[in-house]
Amino acid sequence: MFNFASVWWQHKWHGSKSKSLLLIPLNDVIYYVFSWHNFRFLVLKSMPMKKMLFTMVLFCTSVFTLLSCKKDKDENQNTAVLSLRLTDGPAPYEHVYIDIQQVMVTMEGSAAISIIPIRPGIYDLLQFRNGADTLLAEARVPAGKVSQIRLILGENNAVVVNGTSYPMSTPSAQESGLKLNLKETLAPNGSYVFWIDFDAGKSIVQTGNGGYKLKPVIRAYSALTDGRLKGYIAPLNAMATVYAINNGDTLSAIPAPNGFFMFTGMPAGIYTIWIEPGIPVLQPAMINNVKIEYGVETDLGTILLP
Repeated sequence: MFNFASVWWQHKWHGSKSKSLLLIPLNDVIYYVFSWHNFRFLVLKSMPMKKMLFTMVLFCTSVFTLLSCKKDKDENQNTAVLSLRLTDGPAPYEHVYIDIQQVMVTMEGSAAISIIPIRPGIYDLLQFRNGADTLLAEARVPAGKVSQIRLILGENNAVVVNGTSYPMSTPSAQESGLKLNLKETLAPNGSYVFWIDFDAGKSIVQTGNGGYKLKPVIRAYSALTDGRLKGYIAPLNAMATVYAINNGDTLSAIPAPNGFFMFTGMPAGIYTIWIEPGIPVLQPAMINNVKIEYGVETDLGTILLP
C-alpha cells in the first residue's frame, strides 16, 4: 500500500533568505528535507504510521504556535497599552449622568483609533470624587506621541437637582466629541495610565428657561503629572468645601460624609488650603505653604474647624 502526504513550512528570514522544511511520510519512513539558505539536508526516520501522523500533527502545531508568538512579539514592539480612567471634581448636584459611547485616540501623524469603553453607557460622575475613579477604556495603540483624545457622548445625559432629573443638551459632544489635547509619548511595549478629570461643577450651565446645558471643562493627566493631597474635615456636619489655591488657580473638593477629601492631578507647586464651612457656627481655616510634588501623596491629617 502506497501512503503519501506532505507538509511544507517556509519562513522568511533576514529579507530574501529563508528556512524551510518538507515532511514526506512514505510507507513507514518519514523523509525530513531541510532547506537552510543554499543548503539542503535529507534525514530518514523509520516509525509506525500512527506515530508518524502524530509526529506530523505535533510538529505543525508547534510551528504555527511559534509563528503566532513571533507575530505577537513584533506587534508588541510597535505598540503600547493605554488605560483611561474617569474621575471627577465636586459639583452641587445630586447626580451628573454622562453617556459615554466611544473613545477616539489620535496618535501624531496617524488617523484616529476608535476604542469602545469597558462599559459603554451612562456614568454618574459624582461617584468618582475625592480620588475615586473607574476604568473607562483600555486598548493597545501604536507607540508614539498622543495628539488628542475625544469622548463621544450619547443622548442620555442628565443632571439631578432637588430630586428632579433635567436632560442636558450636548450637540458638539455627540458629533465631534469632547476634545482633550494630550501631548504624551508612548514608548513601544510600554503601559500607561491616564486620568480623564471631568469637572462637573464647572461643566454644567443653567439656561434661561430653567434647563441645563453641558459645556464640558475636562482635563487629562498621567502618573507623571499627578500630585495628590488628602485629609479629613471635622466635625462631620461642617458641610465644608476645601479649596487649593496656587498662583491664581483654584481647585475645590467637597468632603465625603466621613469628612474625607482628596485632590488628584494637582500641578506641582506651593498651595494655600482654604476650608470654608457650610454652617455659620464654624469658622474658616487656612493652611499655608503646602508643597505638592508629582508622584507624592501629601496628607494633611484631620483638620478641626474652630
